[in-house]
Amino acid sequence: MQPQRDSSSTDLVYSETARRLHWYTVLLVMVLVPLGFGMAWRGNTLNIWDDTTNRLYSLHKLLGFILLWLVVYRLYYRLKNGAPPDEPTLLWWQKAAAHLTHWGLYGLLIVMGLLGWHGVSRYGARDIFGVFSLPPLGGQDQAAAATVFYLHYLGGLLLVAMLAAHIGGALVHYFVFKDGVLGRMLPGLKKRK
Repeated sequence: MQPQRDSSSTDLVYSETARRLHWYTVLLVMVLVPLGFGMAWRGNTLNIWDDTTNRLYSLHKLLGFILLWLVVYRLYYRLKNGAPPDEPTLLWWQKAAAHLTHWGLYGLLIVMGLLGWHGVSRYGARDIFGVFSLPPLGGQDQAAAATVFYLHYLGGLLLVAMLAAHIGGALVHYFVFKDGVLGRMLPGLKKRK
């Protein structure tokens, strides 16, 4: 038998700061993922290398750089302030899967940002909108850049799969299990009956 949770309890809800950081991350990822695949398709598949393609790449680099530091700050905030206790209705394996997914997403987002930054450093394309350039993370090497960009691409596919699992899990808990998991990030959400 699973313990029941008082629906008015706020001790299981993430702090306002943690929720804001989460949703800023969501917004950036929702832009970066399709932008990344779209710009690569436009440039690499269609072989269109014009001002539009360059602006798409600059936007991806800028937002990716911002996301990298946002996730680093999120991780710092999480380690410093902790997180609310797990939803008490979760089974041990659900808790393990949730923790593995959360920490995996933190790690993958940081690795993706570093791979992208390293790739543009190796390729020699650190310029962003002609306004500034990212600091280099290594010397130029086209072969190394190709390898790093391929790893960045594979990471993007893994990120999509992990996000699908994360979002799917939250929706299953809301619509099927009808517990408070989704309400931890959306405290105004009414609990389903």
